[in-house]
Amino acid sequence: MKDVYESQRAMRNMRKAAMQRGVIAILDVGTSKIACLVLRFDGPDQFGTPEGIGSLAGQSQFRVIGAATTRSRGVRFGEVDAMQETERAIRTAVQAAQKMANVRVDHVIACLSGARPRSYGLDGMVEIENGMVTDNDIARVMASCDVPDYGHDRDVLHAQPVNFSLDHRSSLADPRGQMGNKLTTDMHMLTVDSVALQNLFFCIKRCDLELAGIASSAYVSGISSLVEDEQELGAACIDFGGGSTGVSIFMRKHMIYGDAVRMGGDHVTGDISMGLQVPMATAERIKTFYGGVLATGMDDREMIEIGGETGDWEHDRRTVSRAELIGIMRPRVEEILEEVRLRLDAAGFDHLPSQQIVLTGGASQIPGLDGLASKILGSQVRLGRPLRVQGLPQAATGPAFSGAVGLTLFAAHPQDEWWDFDIPADTYPARSLKRAVKWFKDNW
Repeated sequence: MKDVYESQRAMRNMRKAAMQRGVIAILDVGTSKIACLVLRFDGPDQFGTPEGIGSLAGQSQFRVIGAATTRSRGVRFGEVDAMQETERAIRTAVQAAQKMANVRVDHVIACLSGARPRSYGLDGMVEIENGMVTDNDIARVMASCDVPDYGHDRDVLHAQPVNFSLDHRSSLADPRGQMGNKLTTDMHMLTVDSVALQNLFFCIKRCDLELAGIASSAYVSGISSLVEDEQELGAACIDFGGGSTGVSIFMRKHMIYGDAVRMGGDHVTGDISMGLQVPMATAERIKTFYGGVLATGMDDREMIEIGGETGDWEHDRRTVSRAELIGIMRPRVEEILEEVRLRLDAAGFDHLPSQQIVLTGGASQIPGLDGLASKILGSQVRLGRPLRVQGLPQAATGPAFSGAVGLTLFAAHPQDEWWDFDIPADTYPARSLKRAVKWFKDNW
């Protein structure tokens, strides 16, 4: 834990330094695209309150001054698979965004969607020494949490206090400065595969960039796609990406659970490619223009020209009905949603006071997906688009950019994490194994 704590802390300091210089880049390394946004930070609210940001408006005085996307290469399941290809794709996106912004960027904040995230719920308790809660007490109560033995091949990506109680008063967002005797906290910790994280670090270093922060895509998509009430009362965000599908649950404005399913829109495209015996590019085009998951009587009569350039006239002139296409797509989409349901059940999602589900990400645009999702997940489902942030080009406002936009909000207004407090060196927690999920059911 100690070395993770140090590296995260160094990144937080780098982020502060970059923000003082006024420019930082956002990098969403996905399986199907790599998006880069360049942000300029200004003094308090120079541009007036950004539209549509709600309570974050006071903290997020930034403007997007450059944006670029490129087709992702060398990334599978949201993890770096081929270093040189990913490096080239990142360089392409960053250089194009820098050119548009007309500034050079040295620091990036990145998010990754794979790396097998795993959630833990921790709790801790301390006695208050001087009757009033100080920063030091917050550090002590966090250090008193029993950290489970999450494995030597995993790293902590997020460790956030999500709830404080002081004596008999619970659900405090920030107890500092309040009077009391006994302070308890509930903390959410998200760990990921070390190797996947290290590969991304290394890849960004090879692009001559400094990493000033890293976040889970499932988390940042939730920040940008869930409205304030949903984050407060309890909601899940399902981020349908190309190679993986992120799942995050929010409650009281904090993420309390995060996970990922190693399947996404690219798997649906792969099924079409195999089912119709066409190249992936053709399958992607057919999926985008004609795809869907709910067949009606009309779909038997709607014929789709497959097209092709094999030179075999019979093969290239084939047609397929839209109903057949839906028959190929639906089983895979159902499989992904069933996996998502298993994750939500394991997290105890049905115990939350509100069970709203928001679908976002590029693959969430498949027609009829929200109807199918509400059937399988048994909750209210809506399609989510990211918040509007200043200067964001129209082309980057769709659900495929939830992660990138969420990362801009994460950069401008990071939540308190374990490493933001001076935890005394001698109180680094002993790793005792503790039962993890369902803890918020008892606390709220």
